[in-house]
Amino acid sequence: THGRNQGEIKRFKANDHRQYQSGSTTWQSPANSQSLSTRRELYERDFPLYKQPVEVGCFSLDAQRRFFNDNRQMRYYVEPDRNPNFDLKDGYKDRFVKRDDSVKEKLDHILRWVVANRSKLDSTTASSRALDVDFVTWRGHLTKLLTTPYETRDGWLLAVTRFRGTLYISEVETEAACRERENRTERHEKMMYWGYKFEQYTCADDIQSSPDPSGAVNTNEAFCTVVQTRLADHKLLFSGEVDCRDKDPNAPAPPGCYVELKTSAEICTPKQRSNLHRFKLLKWWAQSFLPGVPRVIAGFRDHDGVVVSVETFHISKISHLIKNEYNCWKPTVCMNFCCDFLSFVKRVATEDNPSVVYLFSWEPCREVTFSIHRDSPYSFLPHWYIQEMTSSQELNHQS
Repeated sequence: THGRNQGEIKRFKANDHRQYQSGSTTWQSPANSQSLSTRRELYERDFPLYKQPVEVGCFSLDAQRRFFNDNRQMRYYVEPDRNPNFDLKDGYKDRFVKRDDSVKEKLDHILRWVVANRSKLDSTTASSRALDVDFVTWRGHLTKLLTTPYETRDGWLLAVTRFRGTLYISEVETEAACRERENRTERHEKMMYWGYKFEQYTCADDIQSSPDPSGAVNTNEAFCTVVQTRLADHKLLFSGEVDCRDKDPNAPAPPGCYVELKTSAEICTPKQRSNLHRFKLLKWWAQSFLPGVPRVIAGFRDHDGVVVSVETFHISKISHLIKNEYNCWKPTVCMNFCCDFLSFVKRVATEDNPSVVYLFSWEPCREVTFSIHRDSPYSFLPHWYIQEMTSSQELNHQS
């Protein structure tokens, strides 16, 4: 993924990506002290260093959303027929247990994992840093950052707290997203179910068994990987849900054996294929590239929610697929923007205090700005976590 657009990069070097402002002698960098630009051309430079992500652990959430520090919810991918005819509507009315998405869990599950796995993360230097990472967050929040330079519809709010030398990033639901969630159409609700139903048709609970689409779809259940990696000089620890893993016992170690499952409308025209490349593949790529998941398997469905074909997309080949699309997204822009955003956060969020929240906000066609909140409803690090990290830190220093 790194040596990709060499020819392109050379070209961009020639006409430097920073704008020279007439009438002033300053170079315009993407960030001034108060805001960060999302203009794509500012991020068209070499692909930043992104270390191969390493899985440092995993956890499971059961049907009641309870946390387990193990892989009990992991499932195995079973290759369907070429023309599977899966009916994704099946069970929607009578066998669907839907997670309450008005309950905001913030970073709680990841923090539980951190507390249970302190020894893997302890800072080796005798610093005031409790964990040897710069950022702790969900993969989904980083995905939003990667896609920001190309997003034209949905803004975001990210809350950041610096605690014991590590920056924690949690999402705050925007008013628009809240309205949309509360006013979803029946068709939208159904199509969200279809995605989970496709997983049920293609995933088995253990390596010997077959998928069983007769049971209930319960969206409380989840298997999550926890990975560590580095983007330029930012050490990241993040977690993301994983749909399933390769059945082959000789498959690479996680995350290289993981598979992401998607559904999408069937493609009947070149225009539809082009739209898939320009819009959907951006999100699919960002989501899987971050934790190092190598492939996305998509079930293409007709208007009635019947899967008529299945296609595999290799993450390492997606940049090649989109090369010929006019005015298409570029992986390097996504990664450079994310990298610069994290640098911006480091410069802004300087007070080490769990009750201080730096709220970063962005709307399409705008710059990223921030506000600072003390002892506000935005605070998201739970007391049990602060206590656990503080007391064990003191014990470490005494021993």
